[in-house]
Amino acid sequence: MPKTVAILGGGPAGSHTAERLARAGVRTILLDEKLAWEKPCGGGLTYKAYEKYPYIVNNHTPKREIHDAYLSAPRAGRVALSMPRPMMIYARTDLNQLLLDRAEAAGVSIEQTRVLGAERTSSGWRIRTAKGHLEADYCVLATGARNPLRHLGTEYVAADTMYALGYFVPGNRDAVDIQFLEGLEGYIWVFPRCGHLSVGICGKGEPASALRVRLESYMREHGLMQEGAKFYGHMLPALESAGWRKNRVAGEGWLAVGDAGGLVDPITGEGLYYALRSSDLASQTILAAAPESRASHYRQALSADFMDDLAFGASLARRVFLRRFPVVGGAPDAMVRLIRRSQKFQHLMQDLFAGTQPYLDLKKRLTRNLSGGLQEVLLNLFLNRMMPETE
Repeated sequence: MPKTVAILGGGPAGSHTAERLARAGVRTILLDEKLAWEKPCGGGLTYKAYEKYPYIVNNHTPKREIHDAYLSAPRAGRVALSMPRPMMIYARTDLNQLLLDRAEAAGVSIEQTRVLGAERTSSGWRIRTAKGHLEADYCVLATGARNPLRHLGTEYVAADTMYALGYFVPGNRDAVDIQFLEGLEGYIWVFPRCGHLSVGICGKGEPASALRVRLESYMREHGLMQEGAKFYGHMLPALESAGWRKNRVAGEGWLAVGDAGGLVDPITGEGLYYALRSSDLASQTILAAAPESRASHYRQALSADFMDDLAFGASLARRVFLRRFPVVGGAPDAMVRLIRRSQKFQHLMQDLFAGTQPYLDLKKRLTRNLSGGLQEVLLNLFLNRMMPETE
């Protein structure tokens, strides 16, 4: 077990890793320039996340509990979808602060400063910051997608990223809205938060300026005023299949967690659960594995837990958003129509929103015990067109 671990980054992945290590008796130092800060995302946590980490629900931090969603597609219109296992929605500033407070209570030393560099030494790491430098035996990279330490963490190409842009606008709703758009590998969201709405867009294959035009057009059409609303923009990992195969999540003396390791759902853009889960796996690896085998141990743990599923999701992503069907329209139009007509598909979508349905098991689940009715024949046809040939 290392004596001192430096955590570079204070978002959910960094804070959660730091807390786990500190509670195990490791001297842990967390370094971050911003600490609790806002992001252009809905801030939603799925059932899968809070079922594994109950403290996400059992606290006094403001949050919204949302039981309903609406999905809209260009040709199929809008459909309601209940969420029996609700989504918990936080402002990211509040969620980050909750996790930082837990880390500090566990004994983590938190320093608000910019990390300028990290160099290997004979005994570990020399971390350079805006306030000086410090020594550590081991390093956890939790710097997010905009990682300034290019020799550590995931190596991106443009195709492995997406943009998330959003406004926080006044308003109150009781349901999530998801709008699919013609020709976009992505979607618009409206998430109810405490005191405001998070209205944003995530997508890949288009510049941020084009995504912002799409978002602002949607806001005007739906009476969501942007005047005076604060705008946020951020890059997210969205690895292609090839990116997952060569993903650099660990090396000699270091592990990457959360966005810094590219650990984001390539279809939904959801990263909070994977930030927390990779933090667990990283801290377990640091505490239990021999120093020379930590990198391989961590990669194997990620693959067995969720990374193989996300890699398969990457092979699905373009089909989910861009595949077209005769008469019906795009794949999102087909999904909206199937939600209306097939209870089996409704249940699938509910489990996808809850985070409990793996991508690898999608087709097997829905083709099991088909009754032969018209809707299920159409569902089977839809799935055969959607699933990659290499499944």
